[in-house]
Amino acid sequence: MELPQVVSRFIETQHNCDSKAFADCFTESATVHDEGKTHNGKQEIHQWIQHAMDAYKSELEPLSYKQTGLSGVLTANVSGTFPGSPVKLNFNFGFKDNLIDSLNVTE
Repeated sequence: MELPQVVSRFIETQHNCDSKAFADCFTESATVHDEGKTHNGKQEIHQWIQHAMDAYKSELEPLSYKQTGLSGVLTANVSGTFPGSPVKLNFNFGFKDNLIDSLNVTE
């Protein structure tokens, strides 16, 4: 499956549990919406993913990717130490300057 470089980095940093490198995939003013909460800016995104990595030990297995202009959707199986694992999730990306500017995680 062909992925934009930043999406490949997003997946790699998730697998490596590297929350700083993960946050570096995002613009300074990016927003993330996940589990009913919105995280604004790179600092909040770093805190969100560090907590998620520590709490859920999640693994992400990409299934498909579709890109339309400056938006993309990665569908992946996500497993970890959370209720209902594994689950199929859609990672809805908005891109700006070859970085992630928005991410909305949906089922």
